[in-house]
Amino acid sequence: QLNSKVCKAMGFDKVIAVSGQTYTRKIDYHILSLLSGIAQSAYKMCGDIRLLANLKEVEEPFAKNQIGSSAMAYKRNPMRSERCCSLSRYIMSLPPSAANTHANQWFERTLDDSAIRRIILPEGFLAVDVVLNLLMNIADGMVVWPNVVQKHVMEELPFMATEVILMECVKAGGDRQELHEAIRVHSMDAGNVVKGEGKANDLLERIAKDPLFEAVHSKLDTLVDPKLFIGRAEEQTKEFLAEEIDPVLQKEEGLLGKEVVDGVNV
Repeated sequence: QLNSKVCKAMGFDKVIAVSGQTYTRKIDYHILSLLSGIAQSAYKMCGDIRLLANLKEVEEPFAKNQIGSSAMAYKRNPMRSERCCSLSRYIMSLPPSAANTHANQWFERTLDDSAIRRIILPEGFLAVDVVLNLLMNIADGMVVWPNVVQKHVMEELPFMATEVILMECVKAGGDRQELHEAIRVHSMDAGNVVKGEGKANDLLERIAKDPLFEAVHSKLDTLVDPKLFIGRAEEQTKEFLAEEIDPVLQKEEGLLGKEVVDGVNV
């Protein structure tokens, strides 16, 4: 009962079932795997931000006198997201070290576990702390440019609407195979104009001039409404926030109310 009494005195609810001089080093692997999971999500988020920033659809916070690039003065590099991805990549590299350490413990324990643990465990936590601090800073000052988003959506929407246009014409009595071939050719030609000539997507104009698609000529504009192509995305987002995120925020309200003293320098 000594283990239980000591652990209870130190404020722990559980004890390690079987341990000798040390606990099983697989625990280190589980801990670092959890940190790696945080880093994976952070990398995915910041990777998407970097891609969207390249499209000028979003921007992370940018200080008044911040230098976006030491070489090109006009640039607004997503430096916070880049730093977050860099650190996250390091964190994700740590679990294999813990796995190898656990696997190489002879019998009860060998002393080659000590030096590496003194590096990967504290550095893992320190790196995650910085990553989370960066994420808070990014989320707090994120800028979205709706007009740029809309421009990109409308450039691609005619291609996405081809199936809807096709089905509407079939409902009106058209031959599906004939319509499919015609819209395929129009799509390829419009794509060549966009990519080869650098001009605007003229797919809808081509369809509007083709008598095969006469059934939709009067309602082409309504068939390319972006809202028709988002499915339940809006409802799913609201449900996810209400069912998954809000309960966590409410549970940790006290913790979230604490002032963050760590700064972010870029």
